[in-house]
Amino acid sequence: MRRAHPLRAAVALLPVLAALAGPSAQAAEARRETFGMLDHKPVEAVVLSNAHGLRVRLIAYGAAIQSLEVPDRAGVPADVVLAYPDLAGYLRKPQYFGATVGRYANRIAGARIELDGRSYRLDANDGGNSLHGGGRGFDKVLWALSSVRSGPDAAATFSYVSADGEEGYPGELRVRVTYSLDDQDALTIRYEATTSKPTVLNLSNHSLFNMAGAASGRDVLGQRLMIAADAYTPVDAALIPTGELRAVAGGPFDFRTPT
Repeated sequence: MRRAHPLRAAVALLPVLAALAGPSAQAAEARRETFGMLDHKPVEAVVLSNAHGLRVRLIAYGAAIQSLEVPDRAGVPADVVLAYPDLAGYLRKPQYFGATVGRYANRIAGARIELDGRSYRLDANDGGNSLHGGGRGFDKVLWALSSVRSGPDAAATFSYVSADGEEGYPGELRVRVTYSLDDQDALTIRYEATTSKPTVLNLSNHSLFNMAGAASGRDVLGQRLMIAADAYTPVDAALIPTGELRAVAGGPFDFRTPT
């Protein structure tokens, strides 16, 4: 009989929305849409919105954030994430925009893992390394839209079953990602997965932000950034972390104060 190995859920908050929090008043809403067709199947989409004018569109292709409209201090909304306006863009020039990346976000050196005395060869899609789950990672598959709800927080859950051996990874992996938006303007991403065999897993969202608006034409150099981190992980020429934790003090990665 197969053993099920539950992998702990991870909760990620997008703190860029925290400054927009206002008084709790009304429930958030979820509305279904369609975002084109793929292999004669509709690519489902969901729009989550709240009374403060915050609005996020999620698409089943890559379980991705396709837009995130945020009102500024004057109440003027702007879409602050990079994305394609239609499905054709995601298929023609994939850039991981807003996607759920996996099975393993970031690079695995040599496209190989050792687990319980066994060696597994992964898809090498980044030179000799494996990047973001391989050439057909979770960003390039059509997820099922499992549930949609409105209420105190509006939410949408996408699910995907990754077969044992997909892109070289061991174990059948059943994955769920839930996006929820509440009336305090918090956008939360929750990941859950169960595997039939011991495996490795590192899920993440790959949204790229421009807080001036993705279509504003303004770059990041005029924006202010703060990262509460005392150290960073240097990488080698292939962008693989060396294992060192290097202090940010006095260097170009020092964002401990608004910069």
